[in-house]
Amino acid sequence: DLGFTLRESLKPQKNYVFYCQSCGDIIVKDRKFLRVLPLPSENWSALVEEWCCHPNPFARSTLHPQHDDCFLGDTFFLLNSGNESHKSKENTRVICKRCKSMLGETVSSDTIKYYVTEVIIRPAEASFSPTPRSQFVQSMVAQCLVELSSAKSTFRFIVKGDNGKIYILIWLLNSDTLLVESLGSSSSHSVCTLFGDIFMPSSGPVRTWNAAKVLYQPCIKSRNKDLADAWENDIGVHPLKFPSETCLELLLILGLSTTSLPPSLRCMNSFQVRSSCY
Repeated sequence: DLGFTLRESLKPQKNYVFYCQSCGDIIVKDRKFLRVLPLPSENWSALVEEWCCHPNPFARSTLHPQHDDCFLGDTFFLLNSGNESHKSKENTRVICKRCKSMLGETVSSDTIKYYVTEVIIRPAEASFSPTPRSQFVQSMVAQCLVELSSAKSTFRFIVKGDNGKIYILIWLLNSDTLLVESLGSSSSHSVCTLFGDIFMPSSGPVRTWNAAKVLYQPCIKSRNKDLADAWENDIGVHPLKFPSETCLELLLILGLSTTSLPPSLRCMNSFQVRSSCY
């Protein structure tokens, strides 16, 4: 029940509660949506010129949700701030009042962007159960990659922070990998069990995990700058934006997974290898 499948789980005419993933504090209580709509791609406005034979009719329009709307992006969703938040300036960070972790940012005075890696959404009648942080992050990011690769035939991704910096280059190899572990074996614990988290998707003599296998390159401290610049200018590469702190968490998760592999399997064409469970 960790899935990023907001398009499937969020339905109109139902009450939802939004929780901070890190501490479980309630962010939005009992919100019912009349409309749950996917946002177009980031470059939709530029493409309008190719569709219309007259000046762009949407040049001065913005896609901001009303109070009863929820707009879904690739790695975020947009809500009208309503009564849950005071009016804020554009591009102001939204911070959890209890644990002080970043949840999102303000898009306008009445629109808030929440990142899918920072917020858990549950039906109002369901109870909240905490999920280990590293387990949640890798599951959400893996499912973002799988969904985007299926919808847009995109397999290369740039992971950017909210500060605009590039943190990771990711190349998706397989989205249909199945990891199988016998209860008598501990060899795969280090692959899916990070920071002491325990991943228990099924019971019985054999455990199974769906996993996405990726190659990646870290880009912090100007590493792989030339490659990052080339990918950023490549229209076949899709950008993914997360809070900067989450990008560093993801990089640590990737690194720990790589070190769990035999040395001969850790690299491929200068990229490092990683399997993300989801």
